[in-house]
Amino acid sequence: MIKLIASDMDGTLLDGRGQVPEGFDALAAELAARGVRFAPASGRQYFSLAESFPRYEDEFLFLAENGTNVVYRGETLFTWPMEQAAAHAILEEVYAADPGIFCVFCGLRDAYALASQRSEENVAELRKYYTHAAWVPSFAAVEDTCVKVSFFDVTAHSKERIEPLVEKWRTAQQVVLSSDYWLDIMAPGANKGIAVRAMQKHFGVRPEECAAFGDYLNDREMLGAVGYSFAMANAHPAVKAAARYETASNEEGGVLLGIRQLMAKGLI
Repeated sequence: MIKLIASDMDGTLLDGRGQVPEGFDALAAELAARGVRFAPASGRQYFSLAESFPRYEDEFLFLAENGTNVVYRGETLFTWPMEQAAAHAILEEVYAADPGIFCVFCGLRDAYALASQRSEENVAELRKYYTHAAWVPSFAAVEDTCVKVSFFDVTAHSKERIEPLVEKWRTAQQVVLSSDYWLDIMAPGANKGIAVRAMQKHFGVRPEECAAFGDYLNDREMLGAVGYSFAMANAHPAVKAAARYETASNEEGGVLLGIRQLMAKGLI
């Protein structure tokens, strides 16, 4: 029987307007009644995830910052910090190479962005994923544990524009495209899959007792860490190749449909 379900947020659980699908609350109550933990797993910071689910802050297991910060009932269960020196070096290099790329230092307390990059577009994008944020004169002024660094390209060409600038760091850090707009860099080996495996160990749950849903490249390791892996109909081809099953798109409530399918099979 399935005891843990992890789901990516943007492009997976949420529709294009950033809303959970109709019927989510009823399904969440049913999962809780059956003893199944639900885990939003996202590149978003913990505070953003918690504010997205105010009714479930003490129920859900939050895998934030691409799995580098895991929080349950207000308690941090697992963190995978990044070396501060590496974070600063990467941020400085990308900003120097292309000041049009929006750079973010993701800390445990706040997300930090440069005051020099403050614009209407960047403020709006930051607020989507980081509800606790600060604008600083330089990243050297930040005194916080770094869990990842993130880069945003407003033209939606993160692979073509940002990836070449950080290619040299790929052997020393975990580099992953989170969407057409965002690229994230974490400590080596850090990803949503590692976080899921850590939670399996913490709660005494086997991989075959877990399910996961995802749509983009930063979800692949998470799908590989569970017995029942679902790619959304709108997922990246590489994610579909990594998943055992496919469900409807995020616009069609694919996560809920997939969970209902598992229930119909007697797996939940």
